[in-house]
Amino acid sequence: MIFRLKTFKKVAEKLSFTKAAKELFITQPAVTKHVKMLEEEFNIKLFIRKGNKIELTKAGNVLLKYAKNIENTYNQLNFELNILTQKQKGKIKIGASTTMTQYVLPQLMANFKSKFKDLSVSVISGNTEQIEKALNNNEINLGIIEGHSKRSEFHYTEFLKDEIVLVAKSSNKVAKKSEISLSELQRLPLVIREEGSGTLEVISFYLKQKNINFTDLFIEMQFGSTEGIKNYILNSDRLAFLSIQSILNELQRNELSIIDINDFEIKRNFNFIIPKGQQNKIADLFIKFASHYNF
Repeated sequence: MIFRLKTFKKVAEKLSFTKAAKELFITQPAVTKHVKMLEEEFNIKLFIRKGNKIELTKAGNVLLKYAKNIENTYNQLNFELNILTQKQKGKIKIGASTTMTQYVLPQLMANFKSKFKDLSVSVISGNTEQIEKALNNNEINLGIIEGHSKRSEFHYTEFLKDEIVLVAKSSNKVAKKSEISLSELQRLPLVIREEGSGTLEVISFYLKQKNINFTDLFIEMQFGSTEGIKNYILNSDRLAFLSIQSILNELQRNELSIIDINDFEIKRNFNFIIPKGQQNKIADLFIKFASHYNF
């Protein structure tokens, strides 16, 4: 059943029996057979053919959602059973962006240590530029960074999706608007992160797609930390671009509000980075653990 669901999921993602067979290293008739057995099992059609293409039925979309959940659960089960057979010892030094170390990693690290008590783990915080430098100098074994550009000397593995949003304290008159335009944005006083910050790099990249440079903005101040920015805008009528991960508590308490910008959004990934050609079993273990963690 696990393999049938995996086969169905691959067909659903590729919308092609041929491509699914190629990626699964089985024959196309075998793929067709597995899907047909699922349809017989649930007594419902999962795909419909439209010309030379196939589409998911309503039932197919429902099954796809559950197939993804089942695959994730199975992978987590497989991971946890495998680690029971191995005694993990050693140490790892992780360097992570300030957003990661303050708002994402603490809970993750606590769970990691509860499972691997004999592992020594230390975490340092810095902006993307500092983490990359620490990796090159062998000061850390693994980096977790945000940012849009990628350097050729590092191997990148996607970790967590994030969104950067424009925020202000909830009493700010701008926060009362349903949305603002990009031209309005250029007239508003902003507080931003320091040079070398991955967050700043991502914001700059997306603004350039709209032909806007930082010099076009009204920048009042730069801070070296997200907490500094949050405290500043909570005590002023200034605005800031911040990770959604960093403001969850303030949103729940209605202290900060998100301000939508017409035809503009900033989405990014947090990535694990290690030097190319370098292997570290504990770093690999942590990446696998984090990748299966339920955020």
